[in-house]
Parts: sequence; structure tokens; C-alpha cells
Amino acid sequence: MEQNAKPKRSFKRPFAFPKNCVYRPLRQISNMERSQKLPAERPTYFTLNAPPSLVPAKKYSDISGLPAPYADPHTKLRFANADEYASMQHMPSDIINGYLTVRGYTSAVG
Repeated sequence: MEQNAKPKRSFKRPFAFPKNCVYRPLRQISNMERSQKLPAERPTYFTLNAPPSLVPAKKYSDISGLPAPYADPHTKLRFANADEYASMQHMPSDIINGYLTVRGYTSAVG
């Protein structure tokens, strides 16, 4: 036999976990943490805080949902291409306000 022979993998379980590892679902971990009396300063799955992301948030078109590199300075709507911009020019103000409300835009002026 060869010295560097690879172990034969089974087709039924090609990525079998090691027998000494215990894998638990998140619900089981959270129940275990709640039942234990842990000190307040000890980090758990539910007390860890992540720092804010350094990657800027992606902006999507209010009309089509496509990635939007442009924004109309007058209406504040985001758009993806010239066709969407042309359709925005003919929209009444209540529909524009509806799009902005759905997006969660609030003006700083009032």
C-alpha cells in the first residue's frame, strides 16, 4: 500500500464531522446561556456588539430596485437610468412622497 493514500470517503456522508465535536443549534445555545448564572461582563452570543461597518450602504432605485448610482436633487428620488428619470419627471408629488416614505427618507428641513 502507498504511504500517502487518502482516506476513502463515503458517498452518503462525504463530510462527516469529527466524533469529539458537539454541534448545537443557536436555539439550544441561547437556552443554555439563559439557564446559567453568568457574570454580567462575560460575553455571550447575545451580548456581543459588532462595530459599525466601514463599507458604505448600497443604494437602490426607488422605482425599479436596481442599483442606483444617481439621485434627483429636486425630488430626492434615486434612479438607475435615464428612462426612470424621465418617468419621475411626470410623477405627481403625492406619489413621490409615497416613494420617499417607503424608503424611510425624512428631510432635515421639516
